[in-house]
Amino acid sequence: MTDSAAATEKERWGVDGLSFGVALGGVSNSREWLRNLEWADFAERDGLHSIWVPEMHFVPGGCSTPLLNLAAIAARTKSVRLATTSLLLPLAHPIDLARDVATLDHLCAGRLILGLGRGFPQHLFSAFNIDPTSKRDRFDECLEQVMTLWAGDEWSAEQARFHELEPQQAAGGVRPLQKPHPPLAVAAFGRKGLAQAARWGLPYLASPMEPFDLIAENLEFHRGEKRNGAPVDEAVVPIMRTIFVSEDRDTLAKVYAKLEAERRPPSMKLPKAIARAAAAPFEERVVVGNPDEVRERLARYCNELNMNLLIGRPHIGGASQAQQEASMRTLIEEIVPSLQ
Repeated sequence: MTDSAAATEKERWGVDGLSFGVALGGVSNSREWLRNLEWADFAERDGLHSIWVPEMHFVPGGCSTPLLNLAAIAARTKSVRLATTSLLLPLAHPIDLARDVATLDHLCAGRLILGLGRGFPQHLFSAFNIDPTSKRDRFDECLEQVMTLWAGDEWSAEQARFHELEPQQAAGGVRPLQKPHPPLAVAAFGRKGLAQAARWGLPYLASPMEPFDLIAENLEFHRGEKRNGAPVDEAVVPIMRTIFVSEDRDTLAKVYAKLEAERRPPSMKLPKAIARAAAAPFEERVVVGNPDEVRERLARYCNELNMNLLIGRPHIGGASQAQQEASMRTLIEEIVPSLQ
């Protein structure tokens, strides 16, 4: 990627130096939803880069309608960017997705960012009557069809395996405000997902589950892949982390113990790539400590991985609401500025 292309991509993402966003939790009840709205107000008021929400089905604290959630947040914010961590393309119909994304991009005045994913639990695909072995092909076809709809280009029926589109459908759809479309990234764990992201020329969005060394390995592999014969070298490096800052050692110990207890039960069968990430030492996946300790660890992400978009999780078990907000404020006012 040339310097000018990198600058353009950073501008599209709104990334300047080290930018900081927050990843909100799911919404299983009205209390959780109201809490997410409070964090959205916090992000807007304090000038954060972005608010991120997942797509998660059939789990406690899940979020099955991320675009609808972001639409509600868009109505009460003006400047913070609105993003998905893993919009599950294999589950989506391209016409619905293209329309909803384009509409939301207009509603939020072009602040939308899309993190894309495939999903992994077997029961997720069974519920939607989808063969899980087709998820990568479905991802590719859905993304290609959505981009065709956004561009208003003609679509060949011979290209479709899962959803057939007629030419008039491609010509008459709503197009996003951002041109040619909102910034995109791909949430990936294993090499198949990373290679797929690279083939599309899209950044790799690192999840909170992956330890530092695995993220470094994944970034190296991703950048080494080819797109149309050229290396992939993204200007934007987004990394999600669970972060908590406090000077009180007792509070840190309580938070650390609570986070460790939240680890996925080992009895759940996971794909190999995700199982590898989950098996890594827990302390390599969370950033918990006093301001100096957290600053030192985050500096390593910036210096060695070229991270320029840090996405932190504000909901921290074991900490009171006041302690969570104090941690976020320390990050925003002291730590992130020192890493620019």
